[in-house]
Formats: sequence, structure tokens, C-alpha cells
Amino acid sequence: MEIEAAFGMAVRLRRTELKLSQEALAVEAAVARSFLSAVERGAKQPTVKTVWKLSRALSCMPSDIWKTAEWLYLERS
Repeated sequence: MEIEAAFGMAVRLRRTELKLSQEALAVEAAVARSFLSAVERGAKQPTVKTVWKLSRALSCMPSDIWKTAEWLYLERS
């Protein structure tokens, strides 16, 4: 698994944990739903600013997303 895919999976896990749709998260984070979908698939890499916006919309810190991504990456590599 690539780190981009692990990061996207971490975002998706947190989003589903909060029972948010992609559309709802995209609106809250002020990003395009299509971009969010690509991030969750590991096809796009968000900027630091976008990671911050996503984490705020997911009610967590950016480090929380990265910790989950790191765990997923190490477990699936």
C-alpha cells in the first residue's frame, strides 16, 4: 500500500466514523467533492493547508489522521 492510499483510507475511516457523506465533508472543509473522493482513493495528494482543513472538518488534529495513515501503511505493507 502506498502512503497516499493509507492517508486517503484514514480520511475515509474518520469520515465514516462520524457518519459524514463525502459531500458533507467536502462542504465543511471547503474542497470539491471530486477532490475529496480522489484523496480518499489515494489518487490526489492534499496540500498541508488542505490536510488542516480536512482535519478541522473531521473534528481532529492533522496528526490524528497521519497516525492512522501510518498505522494502515505499516500494517498493509
